Amino acid sequence: MTDYSHSPDAISWYATRQEEPERNPFEGAFPMYGRAYHQNPARAFEEMRRHGPVAPILLEGDVPGWLVLGYRELRYVLSNPKLFVRDSRHWNQWKNIPPDWPLMAYVGYQPSMLFEVEAAHERRAGAVSDALAAADQFELRANCERVAEGLINTFIGTGRADLMAQYANPIPLLVLGSMLGLPDAETRALVGEVATTLNGGPAAMEAYHRVQAIMASLLELKRHNPGPDLPSRLLAHPANLTDEELTQDLLLTMTAGHDPTATWIGNTLQLMLTDDRFAMTLSGGRRSIGQALNEVLWKEAPGQIAIGRWPVMDTQLGGRRVKAGDLLVCGLAAANLDPQVRPDFYGGSVGNHAHMSFGFGAHGCPHPAPELAEIIAHIAVEMLLDRLPDVVLAVPAESLEWRSSIQMRSLEALPVEFTPGYPV
Repeated sequence: MTDYSHSPDAISWYATRQEEPERNPFEGAFPMYGRAYHQNPARAFEEMRRHGPVAPILLEGDVPGWLVLGYRELRYVLSNPKLFVRDSRHWNQWKNIPPDWPLMAYVGYQPSMLFEVEAAHERRAGAVSDALAAADQFELRANCERVAEGLINTFIGTGRADLMAQYANPIPLLVLGSMLGLPDAETRALVGEVATTLNGGPAAMEAYHRVQAIMASLLELKRHNPGPDLPSRLLAHPANLTDEELTQDLLLTMTAGHDPTATWIGNTLQLMLTDDRFAMTLSGGRRSIGQALNEVLWKEAPGQIAIGRWPVMDTQLGGRRVKAGDLLVCGLAAANLDPQVRPDFYGGSVGNHAHMSFGFGAHGCPHPAPELAEIIAHIAVEMLLDRLPDVVLAVPAESLEWRSSIQMRSLEALPVEFTPGYPV
């Protein structure tokens, strides 16, 4: 057999190949920041989908990553925690990330169960699941009603309200505060700190550390004065969590339970106030609150993305060559909008709960967190519509502004009008 590898033509070809610069895989990447993205992420996801189910993106500061848009591709990533790890220390871009990067609160490694893998994650997530499962759901419902009633009483006599600031945002944290054994006054003080943490930006890490200190103090209190609350159950759990583990996991449980649930409430109220399918009719044909809650999880998921996953080796994903240590951003809302799986809500597919809004796999929301969040959200929406039966938007629907958060799809405000009533 003749060997042509050293012929002049072959040498010339190899030299030409070696001189060609490697193509930038993030060429044409979509910037996932700015008002255009925050006001209409669904449109942005559709534009990104032209790249396929895995699209190159730029986060704030033009930090590169891959957005997993496809439902099947995202399910594959979340089902393979050994290949796509949650531990951010695998990121290959750390040398290019400044300490004050606005999204550092989401990716900076913390010793919480969020970044743990395999057996260590199972141990800690199992303890949190057990502690949540022991919560009395009858007591939870009664507490939700008490909190909702009290908040409505503060504005029912005025005929006007901002349902985000005065209602949706405080409810989950006040209810969670009770589950944590915190007095209402201390819980209310946490609302702003938690919101600052989840919004990102320069103040996020400072707010995070302040909330962390509050959780540490709470644990110390419950160690000496246990009660029927989440910290006391975690302290007594056979997993024997350390003080650092307990502090981190309580903080994660509170932040993960508050903002998504508040956003779920606000987005559901917005849907029911702007969509004729949920308007009360003379024949009583209004679609149910449960249907609205489920539709929001598909169309306006509170948690839009999850940062992130990091492959431990070079791999193929959605037709893309993804390198070891590349940042994968889990497009939860984008996957819900995948045309191949999206249900037809106008055609009666209202009972489909296969959305990605609570995540999936080992790092999805631990049982029974989604069930508890739904109890809080359902009671909040139901009580408001019962107490304010003629509530309407006070501004045109198209003028509503959305929060500048890459993580959350949440309204800045939800101004409404109604016939003034009396506190109960």
